[in-house]
Amino acid sequence: MLENHVYNLMQQLVEEHKSLWRIKKFYTKDAGKCKDCKAFWAKMKKDKEDHIKELRGLIKKHLK
Repeated sequence: MLENHVYNLMQQLVEEHKSLWRIKKFYTKDAGKCKDCKAFWAKMKKDKEDHIKELRGLIKKHLK
């Protein structure tokens, strides 16, 4: 059985993936022609991708 904090990491990975999917599928398009909002969502997308990468590394380390 895994420790609770590993489940927390896994849950957060799922949340980050869901959020990234919404940003890619809806939020960027919904920003329309607003350059400031598009820039914000692009930055947020990059942040989410970085979080996902870091979470994957932590989870992988605990599952060895």
